[in-house]
Amino acid sequence: MAKKKASGSTRQHTTRSGKRLGIKIYGGQKIKTGTIIVRQRGSVYHPGQGSKMGRDFTIFAIKNGEVCFKKRMGKQLVCVI
Repeated sequence: MAKKKASGSTRQHTTRSGKRLGIKIYGGQKIKTGTIIVRQRGSVYHPGQGSKMGRDFTIFAIKNGEVCFKKRMGKQLVCVI
């Protein structure tokens, strides 16, 4: 038996999976109602016409159409047209 614990064996258990954040549907792509467009922490992107924001800042489509990203007054808007 070993007298000493293997070095680093307790430090190797810190791996965690990512939260899968980011843009899920890009500009110009077709989308259906209820589909998630952006997963984010905080309001980096704001909902525009045809989209809404959930309580965890997720932006999703409220109608069928095509996704477009716009910039208005310094804010990134996500629209569904």
